[in-house]
Amino acid sequence: MAKLSVDDLDLKNKKVLVRVDFNVPLTENLEVSDDTRIRAALPTIKRILDSSGTAILMSHLGRPKGKVVESMRLAPVVKRLSQLLEREVKYMTDCIGDVVEDTVNQLQNGEVLLLENLRFYKEEEANDPGFAQKLARLGDVYVNDAFGTAHRAHASTEGVAKYFKQCAAGYLMEKELRYLGEALENPQRPFVAILGGAKISGKIDVIENLLNKVDALLIGGGMTYTFLKANGIEIGNSLLEADKIQLAKDVATKIATQKINFALPVDHIVATKVADDAEFKTTEGQEIPAGWSAVDIGPKTIDQFRVVLKNARTVVWNGPMGVFEIEKFAQGTVEVAKMLAGISEQGAITVVGGGDSVAALAKAGVTDKITHVSTGGGASLEFLGGLKLPGVEVLTDK
Repeated sequence: MAKLSVDDLDLKNKKVLVRVDFNVPLTENLEVSDDTRIRAALPTIKRILDSSGTAILMSHLGRPKGKVVESMRLAPVVKRLSQLLEREVKYMTDCIGDVVEDTVNQLQNGEVLLLENLRFYKEEEANDPGFAQKLARLGDVYVNDAFGTAHRAHASTEGVAKYFKQCAAGYLMEKELRYLGEALENPQRPFVAILGGAKISGKIDVIENLLNKVDALLIGGGMTYTFLKANGIEIGNSLLEADKIQLAKDVATKIATQKINFALPVDHIVATKVADDAEFKTTEGQEIPAGWSAVDIGPKTIDQFRVVLKNARTVVWNGPMGVFEIEKFAQGTVEVAKMLAGISEQGAITVVGGGDSVAALAKAGVTDKITHVSTGGGASLEFLGGLKLPGVEVLTDK
């Protein structure tokens, strides 16, 4: 990686300002219901503490839109982080200002402090220089370990870095960039991308960026039906981006000039409506009957995908194959998750990103069998789409 790592910094006696991604789900009782993102930040925090530095952590939670929202305070995160670190984590109910600065100045080496939700200030998302400067006053060096927000040019991810001589990537950021970067730049082949999810529009950059890199591109989920419609195939009541039909045609034309295996579903699970109590059946072929909506890939498609994935050495997956939240429409997505787990055990590199795909891994019980599960859905998509991430660009070059 061409950027400074936390390992490159002298952390002794330093106050280390760390952007983490503690945007975690909370229960109604305001308890952390999934601590994956908190656990992901532990190696970087422990590195700072073991090096006799002080960790000042900052994060957002939810979308408070520049106002204080009591249910979006970071107190539940402090509680969980203290348990995981097995030490006290100090907590401020603000993230800037004289009181915060005084508290930070009194911290001893080896102590941890978590600041309040950054997005209680509208200046955070506006990347306000004054706000960024106030955050910067809290540290001697800056570490960004929040890959999930690296695609946003916010005060805590991009603006703040301008006020430090040294800005480094934390271990999680490094890991994300390494796996995603190697998949794009130097993959073991065959290299297969699986793209699902609702919309073509959200994945078009990724498709175009991957075309000259992958050996096979497997498409599932809602965007399937816009591609099928562009090919003149009836799609019934299935999800359609009517204004993207021409775009789908253009992409298909471009794909035809590349020597890649481009696979659209050859059959579908279709339902009378998208609901638990819906009537459903499997189609014979690609056509979807009038009055029915496709909700998952069918068994022939699962078999077709299995043949392609069996020999893959690198796989990137983003987006589910259907409405997997409903049990009877989840088989395609769960089967893909299991296929990836299987080839991972045989030495293939598998990288999964996007909240829905990650949830599907959990549903299939195979999360720990995947080579790398990305913590950043939007960031991984933009990275795979060939876009530069502001939170990475601003880090110090090695």
